[in-house]
Amino acid sequence: MEERTVNIGFGNTVLSSRVVAVILPNSAPSKRLREEARGAQRLIDATHGRKTRSIIITDSNHVILSAVHVETISQRLSGNHHGSGRPETREKEA
Repeated sequence: MEERTVNIGFGNTVLSSRVVAVILPNSAPSKRLREEARGAQRLIDATHGRKTRSIIITDSNHVILSAVHVETISQRLSGNHHGSGRPETREKEA
């Protein structure tokens, strides 16, 4: 069986079967979760220096920061790439 990957921005992908949740980064619990993951060396920063727009939590308890909006990642996880969600952050080469 072939695993489906989901683009989370800047050429980074995650296996859709490993994603437990995609959350907004602005709440106090999200910020606490990010700092706890950083302390436990479970934080993966896939933003390439851009603003964090979503936090992805995996079944291995890793926390992934992404510059792609929560709605966009949710659509990609559901297989619907043509939804009316916000446009993805521009991915320019630096």
